[in-house]
Amino acid sequence: MAQFEKENIKNLSKLCRIEMSEEELTRFQEEIGKVLGYIEQLAEVDVAHLTPYSHIEEQGIDLIREDTIKESLPREEFLDNAPKHVGGMIAVPPVMKNG
Repeated sequence: MAQFEKENIKNLSKLCRIEMSEEELTRFQEEIGKVLGYIEQLAEVDVAHLTPYSHIEEQGIDLIREDTIKESLPREEFLDNAPKHVGGMIAVPPVMKNG
């Protein structure tokens, strides 16, 4: 099975601003290893006889669906998913510095 270094996961979690315990890092490392293992299996599939497509429409499949209006998530429930919120809005770190 393929390996994904724990240090790489720590860097990713830092970039994504997701705090992870040591136990979560280990579990995530194992799960990413499984995904990479599946990708390695895909690399073994013989696709030489298949016609490459650049768009799914070339295969005659229509994936465009009708847009439908749905009920949105209540604000309180939406904000409960955010790590930090202020005044009913999600608080995010600044992406640009002044000056």
